[in-house]
Amino acid sequence: MLTEPSPGERLAAALRRSPVHVDPSLASALPAPARRTLIAKLRKAPAPVFVVLVPIVKGGTWTDAEQLATVVHDRLGRDGIFITFDDDSQDLRAREWGGDHRADRAAWAVTLDRAMDDAPLAARLSRVADLIVSGTGQQEYDRVSAEIDKRYKARHGTPPPGRGDGDGGGGLAVPLGAGAAVAVAAGAGFLLWRRRRMASVRREGEGLLMPRTVFATANRATEDQLRAQASREVIAFGELLDDSAVPTSEERARTLVARALDAYQAAGKTLDAAQGVPDLAGVLVLLDQGRDALASAQAVAKGRPEIPPVPLCFFNPLHGDAAAELDWRPLGSRRRLSVRTCRPCARAARDKRAPEVLTDRRDGREVPYYEADPSRSVWAETGYGQLRDDLIERVLRGDNTPR
Repeated sequence: MLTEPSPGERLAAALRRSPVHVDPSLASALPAPARRTLIAKLRKAPAPVFVVLVPIVKGGTWTDAEQLATVVHDRLGRDGIFITFDDDSQDLRAREWGGDHRADRAAWAVTLDRAMDDAPLAARLSRVADLIVSGTGQQEYDRVSAEIDKRYKARHGTPPPGRGDGDGGGGLAVPLGAGAAVAVAAGAGFLLWRRRRMASVRREGEGLLMPRTVFATANRATEDQLRAQASREVIAFGELLDDSAVPTSEERARTLVARALDAYQAAGKTLDAAQGVPDLAGVLVLLDQGRDALASAQAVAKGRPEIPPVPLCFFNPLHGDAAAELDWRPLGSRRRLSVRTCRPCARAARDKRAPEVLTDRRDGREVPYYEADPSRSVWAETGYGQLRDDLIERVLRGDNTPR
């Protein structure tokens, strides 16, 4: 009896026909002309290069970049450089067998380079290919790392923590591979989301940060599922606060610990009164702020700089961290706002398309949450903390009263 080929075997078969395979669901991100251009460029590389662009989703066929590259390499039976998406993000990851052409550094350099923010997939792949072909992946990685160090030092007066830990000459440590960067956060075995641009800066607080798979799950959850998930996260953060002994001899550390406790109280209060998805999203925002504060408190207590917080996506906090800055003008308004969003939302807004916005039900109809009456929605009033820096205080004083 014939058996169906496995997903890995199907991808290997596709790569024997062409070194660039794009899942049909992603075809528009890399049109045929761009694929042909990329293939021609890859032919000049010093080792075989295979590009495998398929969705990586927790609980799906492919759960992380390491698994995908390893399986495909095994089924293909050929050494070389394998370029994939990095876990459940649109960042690029490179893994090599049978050589060391610094392809991993080439991919990280493109991911970390501010100039490549919001660049189309074709442009980012082309840049990675250029670095591999020219053999300058390490040099470019070092250059981008030095720029990040310089920006951080200009802002904080000191280099980012984590320098000099064997990252191959640059100031920024290479983000750990999927198999090495698993962190247990509040007793749950989630894969810790690693923010590439702030990887070295945030390392001090990795065990304290919100597990980033929370947002991948939350964005697909029903209201009941989201409520249960928010409840679990409140409990987890409470346990984390109980277990985190932060020396408070430093005044700033005391202030940050107090803020973390206030965020925990505000999240619990919001959960108790939550009447829909916007409120439940607010619970996760408050917990995220609390974890950021606790991580900074621990860093300050050790004599290190505070860890710069990364807000959640302005348009929909359930999308996760805001990796892009956007100068945005709401429809029907002359006022422009500086907000931070996830990359897909930023691309949509810059392409004059509507981002995937979190909606709120008002007067019998669904509207973007930020169009709700701010006197009746603390989330609209503060943009989930991006337009005002006193979200925690507003919640504690009762600004999110039931509608």
